[in-house]
Amino acid sequence: MHNPSHPFVLPMRDGVSASCVALPPTGHGNMLDFLDERLPRVGREQWRLRMAAAEVVDERGTQVTPERAFEPGLRLYYYRSLPAEPPLPFDETIVYQDDHLLVADKPHFMPVTPSGPYLHQTLLVRLKQRLGLPALVPLHRIDRDTAGLVLFSVQRSTRGTYHSLFRDRLMTKHYEAVAPWRGDVDFPREHRSCMQEGAEFFRMQEVRGEPNTLTRMQVLEVAGAWARYRLSPVTGKRHQLRVHMAALGLPLRHDAFYPVVNDPPAGDFSRPLQLLAKTLEFTDPLTGQARCFESARELLPLPG
Repeated sequence: MHNPSHPFVLPMRDGVSASCVALPPTGHGNMLDFLDERLPRVGREQWRLRMAAAEVVDERGTQVTPERAFEPGLRLYYYRSLPAEPPLPFDETIVYQDDHLLVADKPHFMPVTPSGPYLHQTLLVRLKQRLGLPALVPLHRIDRDTAGLVLFSVQRSTRGTYHSLFRDRLMTKHYEAVAPWRGDVDFPREHRSCMQEGAEFFRMQEVRGEPNTLTRMQVLEVAGAWARYRLSPVTGKRHQLRVHMAALGLPLRHDAFYPVVNDPPAGDFSRPLQLLAKTLEFTDPLTGQARCFESARELLPLPG
């Protein structure tokens, strides 16, 4: 029986922790065949080179060779790498750090975790490399396009305790957003709807059905045809705030996905989505202390 816990069989490298893939209960062939079939985008020859460089090991820390026979249920660890990663000319800031928690203030355009073409230019990897914290894990996520606060767990031993703040809706989150102003839409208001993934996998949509999302909304400032809003999500569906505002006919300024897709070309940072994760408020489950963290970032001024 293999140990299912995550052993640090490969050390963190440049802020990147080893990725893991488990062999299924049945199979045949060798390890190179399996990896080439399971993760074909890497390429067979690239897998061979990684194995030769001892960058693929099993859960016991033993180097995996291409010819090694398929072993059911075995976990393999390897480093993810990208041939060319788009640079991000922005920096994150650390708002707070102790032995259990870290609060970071993320710029627009930076993903929280590795995905797609981003690995080293992600908030998680940057922080792990900067602080030398291999066990760092985000307790929640915000969109790549959204700026603001992200809460991280520093230790495995207390991770579940802090994660329960989000699971049990004990975390109060407030966002600021800039969107059009319409006098026929009453505020403050609560917006409830049933949301699910749309035909395009990267977008969400509202559909008929039992509501599974809730956002509380209020107006902070009005200037002509635009307003600054405070959006407080009670639930945490992907793109929830963007979808809810677009459903009201008030799409967020510079939103490249809603109501229609208008994604800027790679490297164009001229139109940041006007959405900011401004505050996080909660009672610390370990100390009982009331905590409130606020982003130092600001959205663009309301258009004149």
